[in-house]
Amino acid sequence: MFCFALQFYHTFVAVLAPNVPAMYELHFAVPMAGAVFCTLNTRHDSNMVSILLKHSEAKIIFVDHQLLDIARGALDLLEKTGTKPPMVVLISESDGSSPTGSSSSSYEYESLLANGHSGFEIRQPESEWDPISVNYTSGTTSSPKGVVYSHRGAYLNTLATLFLHGIGTMPVYLWTVPMFHCNGWCLTWGMAAQGGTNVCLRKVTPKDIFDRIDQHKVTHMAGAPTVLSMIVNSEVRDRKILPHKVEIMTGGAPPPPQIFFKMEELGFGVSQLYGLTETYGPGTYCSWKPEWDSLPLDERLKMKARQGVQHLGLEDVDIKDPVTMESVPADGKTIGEIMFRGNTVMSGYLKDLKATEDAFSGGWFRSGDLAVKHSDGYIEVKDRAKDIVITGGENVCTLEVETVLYNHPAILEAAVVGRPDDFWGQTPCAFVKLKEGFDVDAQDIIKFCQDHLPHYMAPKTVVFEDLPRNSTGKVQKFILREKAKALPL
Repeated sequence: MFCFALQFYHTFVAVLAPNVPAMYELHFAVPMAGAVFCTLNTRHDSNMVSILLKHSEAKIIFVDHQLLDIARGALDLLEKTGTKPPMVVLISESDGSSPTGSSSSSYEYESLLANGHSGFEIRQPESEWDPISVNYTSGTTSSPKGVVYSHRGAYLNTLATLFLHGIGTMPVYLWTVPMFHCNGWCLTWGMAAQGGTNVCLRKVTPKDIFDRIDQHKVTHMAGAPTVLSMIVNSEVRDRKILPHKVEIMTGGAPPPPQIFFKMEELGFGVSQLYGLTETYGPGTYCSWKPEWDSLPLDERLKMKARQGVQHLGLEDVDIKDPVTMESVPADGKTIGEIMFRGNTVMSGYLKDLKATEDAFSGGWFRSGDLAVKHSDGYIEVKDRAKDIVITGGENVCTLEVETVLYNHPAILEAAVVGRPDDFWGQTPCAFVKLKEGFDVDAQDIIKFCQDHLPHYMAPKTVVFEDLPRNSTGKVQKFILREKAKALPL
């Protein structure tokens, strides 16, 4: 694969910034200059940023003024290891002035633009398979995975995402998905294609969401389920009546079905999608069928929570036995691994031939997610392969337990992992955060689950605490597994 020689033939340009106008502009400026764009997670610390800068060999890094200390720490670490640090371009306050303490930066963003050459000719890619960006997954510090996107893949996924989200001309899009995550699900480029207005948010809060929708008459937005949960559980004083239905895409983890109902009560139209960094963000979409409108509410919500079918830019998605590579029957019961193939699947992992070969073993990209296929061809995610709890020889899909937990009136957030057990091997352990004003104990929650699930699936342990999440809203279950393992007997 070509991607393993990228560091020799392409210049990498990194950016460490939230959803600000400069971040959006750089999605065009960097590829137009013939370089590869490398967006970094704004929640990384200096150590991780230094590791990713070293791995990508970025020559320039654009840094938002609020993240300058993190960048400086990363550059210091690079120098201590004998690695030449990249040149820094500071993204200052909106007026272009530099904040105190920024004198060590090489350039300031707006000044750099003001001194640009107006006659510069765009450097077109030599091939549509040339890389346009590298997006790092949330891996460990010892083995970062840089997912390589091609110009062709980004183009096709952009068009497919616009189509499946029903984004017509002149949309007004509210940026609640981080632009560093899968290049904003490729909608950074998509908004420009449709002549859209971009409403940027540095920090996502329910009040800011409602205020921006009201002020700018937002038509579309997207977000992880945690954003939806934030909206439906917001204070009444922070809400505003929507000027019209606002279409919102959600993905990243299957949201509890009741979240869909509450969002629609507030005036949002919610659609479900599924994908990974390796599929440029959206890969499948729950295309709504008119006959589902007549179903009872519970059944409607179950249909809406499915991950659906592949979008038009993807060749194929299937649920397969990971050993035999045979497709599982479309019975809605047999669990297999979700696998993809097509032009909107990554070119490979930067400088990591083995990880790439493992990911494409058998000729399909292996997602690591487990799902079933229904008789109509729609897929439904059940769990990550590593998140399945095996108790007494029985498989427990943690997402099913979490869905029941979310139905408890006192629970705001919930996540389930396996806790080691000498007799059963593992038992389900629930971590929950309660809504304000509620006071329930562990036994109340366990009893609630036993009333709605087979007893072997009900949590045996309940821990009350905030859930650790990454920057895209996914619960970091590896942290919870370690906590469950450390619980006293």
